[in-house]
Amino acid sequence: MKWARRVDGPQAEIVSALRRIGVSVFDASRAGSGFPDLVCGYRGRTWLLEVKADGGSLTPAQEEFHRSFRGEAYIIRSVSDAINLTRTITGSTT
Repeated sequence: MKWARRVDGPQAEIVSALRRIGVSVFDASRAGSGFPDLVCGYRGRTWLLEVKADGGSLTPAQEEFHRSFRGEAYIIRSVSDAINLTRTITGSTT
């Protein structure tokens, strides 16, 4: 298994912001092999987030994961992306 080398973009700020609004966040960034950076849960929903810096792109392994995964997996680039996505998929106004 190949381990992730670095954390992209504002991941620490995203994790902190999501936790402040009550989202459970597991940092999976070291899982490697294309697996997304964060596993999130809120109000009975679970989704995966790939955090990318502005201008960052998916690796081939990440592209393959997103193509083949049949659950909820998203690419975000900012705290506002994370908050807005959480509101959209959970129907929350938090």
